[in-house]
Order: sequence, then C-alpha cells, then structure tokens
Amino acid sequence: MLTVRDLTLHYGASQILYGVSLEARPGAVTAVMGTNGVGKTSLLRAIAGRHPYSGGTITLDGAVLDHLSAAAAARAGIAYVPQGREIFPLLTVTENLQTGFACLPRSERRIPERIYELFPVLRDMKDRRGGDLSGGQQQQLAIARALIARPRVLLLDEPTEGIQPNIIKQIGRVIALLREEGEIAIILVEQYFDFAYGLADSFCVLNRGEVVLSRPAAEVTRAEILERVSI
Repeated sequence: MLTVRDLTLHYGASQILYGVSLEARPGAVTAVMGTNGVGKTSLLRAIAGRHPYSGGTITLDGAVLDHLSAAAAARAGIAYVPQGREIFPLLTVTENLQTGFACLPRSERRIPERIYELFPVLRDMKDRRGGDLSGGQQQQLAIARALIARPRVLLLDEPTEGIQPNIIKQIGRVIALLREEGEIAIILVEQYFDFAYGLADSFCVLNRGEVVLSRPAAEVTRAEILERVSI
C-alpha cells in the first residue's frame, strides 16, 4: 500500500499542491484526474522522487519515504513512466530495457520473457534504436522498461497521449492484466476519460492543487467525476 498524506509541493515561491492525500493498493488502479495544470504530474514527480515536496508524508507498506530521491524511490520499488516517455533514442530497444536493471541484483539482471509476451512488438524490434520507433511503440517500451525493475508501485503519466487507438487498447490490456495479478499498485494520470474510467478502481480528482473528489469507483458516477474534472 502506497499512502500519500497532506502532500504540499512548491516550484520556487509558487505552491502547486495543497495537502493532497491518496492511497494506492496492490491489484488496483487509482486514477488521478483533472484538467491541465492542476498538479497531476507534480504529484507523480513527488512520489517518484523527481521533485522535492514541501510537506506531508509518503509511505510504502508503513515505511516513510521521506523526501526521497529518484534513485531512492526506484530502490524502494516505485517505477515512473513519465509523460513524453523519456526513452533513450540512440540506444536499441534491448539496451533501453537493460537500463531498468539498475535496481536489481546482478543475478536477476535479465529481460524476462514475460516482457515480450506483454509487448510482442519489442521482441520484433529489439535491435532497433529507440528513436526510430513510433510514439506508440516508444510508450510500450517505456512501460516495459519500468516493469523490468519489478516495481511494487507503477506510476503512469498520460500513457495514451498521442498514441494510436490499437496501441491504446494494448496498453489498456496490459494495465488490466497487471491489476488482475494483484502484485502492483498502479497510479494512472490520464486525460482520456473513457480509458481511465474503464480501468480505475478508485478516483482522485484534483483542481488547483487540491483534492476535490476521492472515492472508490463503485461509489461514484461518470457524471460526478466529469463534473469535478470540469470545475
């Protein structure tokens, strides 16, 4: 269980997050939603150790991850797939995947066959450079690279952005499979409402850096979520 409590975050003198709280449990998708600029990416960056937060706590299975760095977050089991993917364009697909080895003991530094079962296109293109892949293929590579580290928490920032519909479906199937396996807590930031709504077990809607709705999916309607997102 990942728990975020009363998180605040600043960029210089500007406050971006105001006391944000959420929970993410294994075998469930927590969808973080809201319009552009409300703090969704900042929240993920704080959890991933990409940006220091000003106050509040982040705990994983009861252990406080206090102002963790990106390296410490990765070692703790938090994997981040950022908006824009951030794959290495001059490295091959295989080499990009191997960058996920950093948090693993040497005896476990191998690419599991399961990665290619989840994303068959990566097997076909394993010797191709990352920069030569399509946007959808790069997104699959970015998610696969995150899974190489065997995370306990997977953070996905806008995984459908600029992606063709057939690959969106593929990514949705992978997220659903990971949820069903019950080992990873997934936090999904997504603007594509139907995609998020079809996968989410709970919703956290942000507006101007504050939580305006936080409820299990079974207890909230599409209309309520859309109303809060559009405030």
